[in-house]
Formats: sequence, C-alpha cells, structure tokens
Amino acid sequence: MLRLSLLFALFSACTASADPPREPPSAVPTPPVVAAPPLPTAAVAPVTPLVPPPSAHARIEDERNTIDVFRAAAPGTVFVTQTQVVVDYWNRRTMEVPAGSGTGFVWDRDGHIVTNFHVVDGGKSYTVTLYDQSEWSAKLVGGDPRKDVAVLKIDAPKEKLTPLRLPDEGYTLEVGQKALAIGNPFGLDHTLTTGVVSALEREMVGYGNVTIRGMVQTDASINPGNSGGPLIDSSGQLIGMNTMIYSKSGSSAGIGFAVPVATVRRVVDQVIATGRVEQVGIGIRIVDTRTAERIGVRGVAILEVLPDSPAAKAGLRGFTRSSRGLHLGDVIVRVGEDAIASYDDLYNVLDRHKPGDEVAVTVQRDNKEVTVTLPVVVIEDGA
Repeated sequence: MLRLSLLFALFSACTASADPPREPPSAVPTPPVVAAPPLPTAAVAPVTPLVPPPSAHARIEDERNTIDVFRAAAPGTVFVTQTQVVVDYWNRRTMEVPAGSGTGFVWDRDGHIVTNFHVVDGGKSYTVTLYDQSEWSAKLVGGDPRKDVAVLKIDAPKEKLTPLRLPDEGYTLEVGQKALAIGNPFGLDHTLTTGVVSALEREMVGYGNVTIRGMVQTDASINPGNSGGPLIDSSGQLIGMNTMIYSKSGSSAGIGFAVPVATVRRVVDQVIATGRVEQVGIGIRIVDTRTAERIGVRGVAILEVLPDSPAAKAGLRGFTRSSRGLHLGDVIVRVGEDAIASYDDLYNVLDRHKPGDEVAVTVQRDNKEVTVTLPVVVIEDGA
C-alpha cells in the first residue's frame, strides 16, 4: 500500500513539472523572405608583379664585349695631322699651313705610328695626338702608296704608348665576324662604329692607282677622318686598317674597305727595318698604260731592259730605234697562268713572290708568243 502511494506521488510531481499544453498557432500570414541587395565593393586593380628597376650597369653580352674592346683599343688610336708648304706669291714668302688629317694607331712601344699613305703624302711636318691629348712631332719613316700604308715615328715615353694587339700569323678571318672601326676624326674624341665583316678578298683601286687586293669589306661605318684607323675583331685584335668607303655622295653607305692586317704587317715590318718597301721585279721599264692603249697594245710593253737584270739575261727586248723610227719590243701578256693586260696586273702578280722565286714570263714578239723563265729580284725602280 505504501509503495503505491509513493508511485502516485512521483507521477504527480512529474506531471506538474511538464510544460502546459500549447495552443494551436493562429492563422497569421508569414511575410515573404526578400534577399538583401549585395553590398557595393570597391574596384580592385589588377595585381602587377613587383619587378626591380633595371640596373644602370646591366648589359647584354654583345654590349659588354663592344665596351671592353673599345676601352682596350681606344688608347692605341691616335690623331694625325700634317702641314704643307705653300707659296704666297703676293708677299713672296712661304709658309706652312694645315693640309690634312686622319687617324692612326700605335704599332709598338718604340713610337712607330701606322696610318694611310694618303693621310701623310706631301706633308712637310706631322703631329700625332695621343689618347691623353698630348701632341708629339713625328717624322715620316716610309711607306707604300700602292698599299696606302705609311709609318711615322714619335719620341714619346713608352708608358704613353699602347700598341694594338696583332693576330697570330695563321689567323683566318671569316665573313660574318664582328668588326669594330675606331677613329679620331678631325681631332674630336674617339668614335666607334660596329658591324660585321661583309666580304673578303675584295679588289679596289687604291691611292697609288693600282689595285689593292685582298681587302676586307665591312658594313661598319667609316666616316670622314677615320682613314688610317684600326678595324678590330671581337677579341680586340687588329684585322685591318680603314682606308676608304664606296660612295657616290662621299658619305658612308655601309660599304667600307680596310687593308688586311697581313699586308699592313708586311709593309710596316719592311719600312721599320729598311726605311722602304721591298719591291720585286724582273728589271724592266715599261710604257705607261695610256700610251700603250693609244698605240693599240694590250699587255705591258717593255720600254727598256735594265743592264744585268734577269730580263736582260733572259733576252727580253725593249723599244728599238732605227732610221725608220721606233719599233715595238716585247709585250708581256702572261706571267705563269695569270693574264697580263696592264701594269696593275703585272705589279700584283709579281707582288705575290719573294726575291729568288722563278716566274714564267710570256711575251708577244713579232706576232708570236715566247716564254722565258727568270727569277724575280729586289728592284729600286721599274718592274
């Protein structure tokens, strides 16, 4: 009985603590849900990656090479001026006046300066301006107008002289190589133009009115006043001496020519050693080309055979005189396999030989060809 009472009391307590019954919800309409408008957003600029500013010393490899070569070769490039004597007939006196200028370069620490022959030809006195703007009187040692190469000498201290680097004897130049032309036009600061070797073995009539063969053609601009300046390769070596441009207007048109370094070296070494260029020949004097053309001769007509010369010993004949006038002697038409049409041809064929070399000379004599073999020797005059 007691247990039932306890259970009843517990049930009553649980019922009293429960939530009271809820009334059913009234029929009130629920308002529709409206989405809030999106909040405005600020425009965001595209993100640019941070790139550091280029350094003032940033250079591509080719630029660095050009700068290095110029810095090395410019101190060896000089300015050459000459004066000539003119006569003032009104005051009956002579005076020296500036007559020409060009570029040159230092050959050695003994003070030898190399330039074009046409830069110094006819000069009375010469002045060389070095890289540090110091001026030095120069004397003409010698040269070869047919190669347009001349050598001057100054008495400057060795520490002021920076000779240009020369390539090895077996150096081979190729089309497409980089070429840098350095000049000192009109005494202004040094100038630099760059390009490539455009062609090799070009032939151009030079200052001495004979063809300079084996010339280097470049598209590096050779400006007025750059004559005699160096043409340099990418390693800083001398590959030629700037000589002329091919232009009808007189301005650079991308076709410049330089005497090859092998020719420059040969001429300069001979001039320094002996004061002159060694010319080989067979011991004849010739009829000038214009006269030969007027009398209808094609080839090199022999005017005179020098006594005791190879030509005399081989029986070659010059002009002869009789009561009926002058008679044509031998006319050289071939040397070896090379056809000879003018002195230009004869000079360039013989120039390939050294003293003592034997050559086969074919002459036209009495409407027949006669061939004799004779050695070439060093000559003072003639051919």
